[in-house]
Amino acid sequence: MWNAAQGALEDLLEDEYPTMQLRPQKDCLQVFQTLATFYLRYLKIFRALEEVYDRIVHPQKRRVVHQVLEGVMGRLVELKNEMVELEYSEFHYFDDILQDFKMTPEDLEVPIPRYFVREKMRALKAREKMLAHILAKGGRQECKIVPVQSMSVERALWLLQVSERARQGRLRARFMKTIRQEEQRRLQGNSTMLDPNQAATCIQKVWRGHRDRRRVNKECLEEMIFLGLIPAQQTTPSPAQLHAQQVESRRHCVQEEHEAEYQKALVSIKESVRSVDGPDVKESLHKQIRQWFIELNVLKVAAEFAAKEEEREKKKKLKREKDKKANDRKKKKGKMKGKKGKGDTEEEEKGWKMTPSNFLPAVVEGAKLYKEVWHNRDEKQNFAQCFDAQLVREEKRLGVEEELRVQVDELMRQELKNLKLVVDRDRGKKKKKVKKSSKKRKTGKKKKEKVTESLYEELVMEGFIIRPKNVKLSDYVGEYTYLGTTLRQADIEPMPSLSDVRQLIALYGILPLGSQCVHERGPLIRALLLTGPAGVGKKMLVHGLSGKYPGKSGLQYLLHMVFKVARQLQPSVIWIGEAEKTFYKAGERGLSTDFGLKKYIPVFFCKVYKKISLIPRPDDASRFTLCKELLQAGGARLGPKLDLSSLAKVTDGYTQGHILQAIQIVLNSHRLNQQTKRPLTAVEFIPPLARQDPVYKEEEVSFKAWYSRTPLGKKRARAAKASEEEGDHKKGKTKGEKSHKKGKEGKTKKRKKKK
Repeated sequence: MWNAAQGALEDLLEDEYPTMQLRPQKDCLQVFQTLATFYLRYLKIFRALEEVYDRIVHPQKRRVVHQVLEGVMGRLVELKNEMVELEYSEFHYFDDILQDFKMTPEDLEVPIPRYFVREKMRALKAREKMLAHILAKGGRQECKIVPVQSMSVERALWLLQVSERARQGRLRARFMKTIRQEEQRRLQGNSTMLDPNQAATCIQKVWRGHRDRRRVNKECLEEMIFLGLIPAQQTTPSPAQLHAQQVESRRHCVQEEHEAEYQKALVSIKESVRSVDGPDVKESLHKQIRQWFIELNVLKVAAEFAAKEEEREKKKKLKREKDKKANDRKKKKGKMKGKKGKGDTEEEEKGWKMTPSNFLPAVVEGAKLYKEVWHNRDEKQNFAQCFDAQLVREEKRLGVEEELRVQVDELMRQELKNLKLVVDRDRGKKKKKVKKSSKKRKTGKKKKEKVTESLYEELVMEGFIIRPKNVKLSDYVGEYTYLGTTLRQADIEPMPSLSDVRQLIALYGILPLGSQCVHERGPLIRALLLTGPAGVGKKMLVHGLSGKYPGKSGLQYLLHMVFKVARQLQPSVIWIGEAEKTFYKAGERGLSTDFGLKKYIPVFFCKVYKKISLIPRPDDASRFTLCKELLQAGGARLGPKLDLSSLAKVTDGYTQGHILQAIQIVLNSHRLNQQTKRPLTAVEFIPPLARQDPVYKEEEVSFKAWYSRTPLGKKRARAAKASEEEGDHKKGKTKGEKSHKKGKEGKTKKRKKKK
């Protein structure tokens, strides 16, 4: 797998670094096809390398894979940024390119590297332990929020009447049952005994009917599961799954053991190299530098240098003055030339060019290291995949040589100074007095700041730091948009699907937070604004900012604490609930305390919302998948009587939160126990849905209008307007040429008639 991934990466790097310099491209469609092709190829390599890194136990190989893996991750983020700047849209559609590469929509999912959590497990557990200790110390316990439904008096009376009528009905049914049983006993007493053959035939008939019905139902269920119409209900994992889990856990243990051995070997081998090879290396370096002294006649050079030192200082001063005058003249000339040659440079640079990447050098270096060291390496004797001591010794030898070279250089500098002092003494030159640097007086004592633990504790006790829910990105269920490219070709902007939103969060949020290399070298994304109707997946985790720290100084102190703790405990996510209040106008503020937040929060966030994502309501395919997943998670049995397609149609206009609330209301414990006798139907979900307000068209239009006023929306509108004007200009040209040709033809015909 590693060999195949590296081979695909080498082919891709050849396309990234072409032999001939390409001209700037002007066709936006062709440019997008190029970027999308690179993106899909890098995504395929990223998925393969992530699997390789999780499976390999050799510590030195893991470092090579890790270097290439982080470079590929960063390149993915760069290509995404290039596509955004090209199309002025956060969402892109690759359904036509997927067919060429023979890929499925599932291959577009950006995988989250498993080492993000596993390699930081100790730090995460320590932080979790500190949070639990602070909560227990302060007497605060995290209580589970249980939704409570309000009930009117009429509803309560109706429930009482229904329960009373049901009780009376049960009593009447029990009474009628006893009468019926007595009548049957009376009739059975007068009946005659059946013939044994007739009794056996009756028993066989009943048993065969029961057996065949059970067989037919089983075959029907297996066929429905095979066709994918009903999901397989597997309560316990299979033996193969259990074995795979055991192998994975054992592999992770071996990785940790080999890593610990490798870290110990780094220290021991370095000490052995320093003790064994160090004296020889030091002596050879001494000889080289002394030989250089002899060849260059250092004593003579030092004497000449001492004699001409004063003249050099005078020349330096004169040169500085001349350089200043020359720079001033160049600046004036540059301004005049810039005005004249501005049009020429614009014509030359017109067109699209790929921006230089910050990650490709690391990828190339990792690919080169794999090819030189690991590609054809014979490891028949290393079945356990432990570290290679010879490679460690070569690496540490270079490090020891650098350390010893620094020491030898320092000694030889001191020796050169002594030689210079001898020359100066022979010439009778006095030493220059070294001026003592005047010590700066301390302006004042630094204010003592609270340590991270105390700030963390204060934010936890005030409710600003909370325990995050254990949610995976794959839990955000949604399907892919299959007609995105087709709709765009018809000048119809498609609504992004929940799968597109999931990919966006992975690229802009998870990869930069999980990898420090991607965060430092990739496109800077400090804040991500998620907008959309209520219930589409946004979480309000910070409640009631106003009022906890009242006044101007209180808000400044709060923001100071939050940012200081976030910097110390990286990576951190600062979540602002009800962020729309920062965009309110003066007359739209509901609370007076929001005025202070409006003033200070935008300084940190509103001006750095580099990425603004509009989360839409789920489409039909996403609702179908969402209903199926939520029903299975709630314990429902999906049978043939539950029409999921009809349920997905009924929930059109509702968000994920509305659908989840309706399913939770229907799937109570009493209804789950009745599934064997009374299977679930889609009609049962209509009443709880009808009591909720869906997302109306006016609200959706208002969100789209607001999004069109964002910086990216304005750029997209300007680009669309420019393309329309270009199209109209071309049409006008073609019409003018046609009319000009017709005019010429008419004149020639008239001349022929006159003749």
